[in-house]
Amino acid sequence: MFQLSVTRKFLRPMSLTATASISALLVACGGGTGMASYSTDAAGNLTSASATTKLANGSTQTTTVSSTPSTATGSTTTTTTSTAPVTTSPTTGTTTPTTTPTTTPTATPTTSSTPTAPPATTSTVPKPFGQTGTFTLTFQDEFDSWNSAKWNDAIWYETSNATKNYAVSNGSLKIWPQRDANGRFFNRTIDTDGKYYQTYGYFEIEAKLPVGKGTWPAFWLFNHIGTRRPEIDVMEAYAGGGPNSGWSDANLHPTAYAPTVWIDAGRLAGTKTILTSDLSAAFHKYAVKWEASRQTFYFDGREVFSLNVAMGDPMYIMLDLWFGSASGQPDNTTPTGIGNSYEVNYVRAWKLS
Repeated sequence: MFQLSVTRKFLRPMSLTATASISALLVACGGGTGMASYSTDAAGNLTSASATTKLANGSTQTTTVSSTPSTATGSTTTTTTSTAPVTTSPTTGTTTPTTTPTTTPTATPTTSSTPTAPPATTSTVPKPFGQTGTFTLTFQDEFDSWNSAKWNDAIWYETSNATKNYAVSNGSLKIWPQRDANGRFFNRTIDTDGKYYQTYGYFEIEAKLPVGKGTWPAFWLFNHIGTRRPEIDVMEAYAGGGPNSGWSDANLHPTAYAPTVWIDAGRLAGTKTILTSDLSAAFHKYAVKWEASRQTFYFDGREVFSLNVAMGDPMYIMLDLWFGSASGQPDNTTPTGIGNSYEVNYVRAWKLS
């Protein structure tokens, strides 16, 4: 087998003279394997050729030929081109191109696998903070968005104030002090009236309270049934009243709240003031376990007050930021805007087993 290297500037067809001369050269080399090369002039005439052959007996033979090029216009310069290997036949002296076996590259097998779906996330149903026993979740809002199917933005006897002072953002409901178009502070109530009611159960929120004179945030259960007004106030806090009121510090930060039960309007069943640290400094959990003849109130999972009162009416949930009562009236010192919000991380309710 020969690997024939052809050096030419212009890839013209090789002349018959060149072909015959190379054939003769290969015959002279005898059978075996090796390399042959040649040069031609501008007219395609062979000027020189050489072949190196490894013979069957293992020896190496080199043969060269040269000729005087015919007169031709142009100069001969060389480039290198490869041809297929050739086999020389010692009996015929002909040069027979042989086809170089072409090895088709084998593609590296690609491991193909069906994408595996991520493991399903098991959602943990929240339980009442600090409680043991069996509870069935019946209402939940983690405030990823505002849900008008769950909430109203005004109490039933008022229309919603057009001035926006509440929003759901960054995973919480925020209600803040704001003056309306008439320059007045106004109450904002967020409730489930007409959308969600429950009789008995465990009700819990996690919230941080606003500061400032006049602010009066609350979390309560309520209903207006004919002329009756049953009410369970889980949390009412007052930031006003001054440093001697027991409700706030000198900077009007809320430092106490009151769980209260009203059998009906004007019929107080019981209340207690719970002294705390600054309720605007961090989130806290406020909750009530409402049983047929008992209400037990919790602050961060710790029992703080209980009453033995029969309250059998279904009630809905209320979150509000009102002004007045023990907080006094807001004024120019009361911080406004979303940065001073009654901020609620979640509202949850369960049925008791």
